[in-house]
Amino acid sequence: MRVSPVGHQCAECVEEGARTVRQPTLQFGGQQLSPTPVVTIALIGVNVLAFILQIALPGLTREFALSAPGVADGQVYRLVTSAFLHYGVTHLLLNMWGLYVVGTPLETLLGQVRYVALYALSALGGSVLVYLISPLDSLTAGASGAVFGLFGALAVVANRLKVDVRWIVAVIAINLAFNFAAPAMGSGPISWQAHVGGLVTGALVAAAFVYAPRERRTQIQVGTTAVLLVIFVALIWWRTTVLLPLMA
Repeated sequence: MRVSPVGHQCAECVEEGARTVRQPTLQFGGQQLSPTPVVTIALIGVNVLAFILQIALPGLTREFALSAPGVADGQVYRLVTSAFLHYGVTHLLLNMWGLYVVGTPLETLLGQVRYVALYALSALGGSVLVYLISPLDSLTAGASGAVFGLFGALAVVANRLKVDVRWIVAVIAINLAFNFAAPAMGSGPISWQAHVGGLVTGALVAAAFVYAPRERRTQIQVGTTAVLLVIFVALIWWRTTVLLPLMA
């Protein structure tokens, strides 16, 4: 038996009651399964592990980074795997810092399930835009598309909550300006396509998540996710049909 404010209870009764207690629903739907940002930490861990593998296996980057001819040739997995690879420690650290700073509050506000959907769609949106308009000889890698998607999402969520978003917009603007100025400054090419694609996708997903009316929230959120996936698949198919004759 256990002592409680209302008397004595058996241990089995307490455990059974704990399992039946429903977790409170978050403001935009879903539930926060853990107060710790477990998804954000897990994503950082996957990126770090992938970077360690890149160092240990020198050919891994070329095999799994985003290459338009490779995707057109059937290696569609590159659209996903490229979002977990990085070119150098600085590239990795900057992206992981951004992921932790922006991802932590978003995971708390949206809940783990919606946060995973947001991150995955943002990463894919960045990869799709790279596939559509980047030079064919480019080999793109990095979590920047997903991180920019989180930036766009945070701006939308903050605006919905009536929080001052000027600092977020300023950070986005500075990063985008650096993207276009970097080659002229001798910093090497930066995939602005991934950043813009992720930014737009993240903002769209977040808008559906936080502005959906309560009575139809889940249907709109799931529907928006499905529609974006269909659009991405259609764009990938169209781009592939364009590239295949050029590669023949």
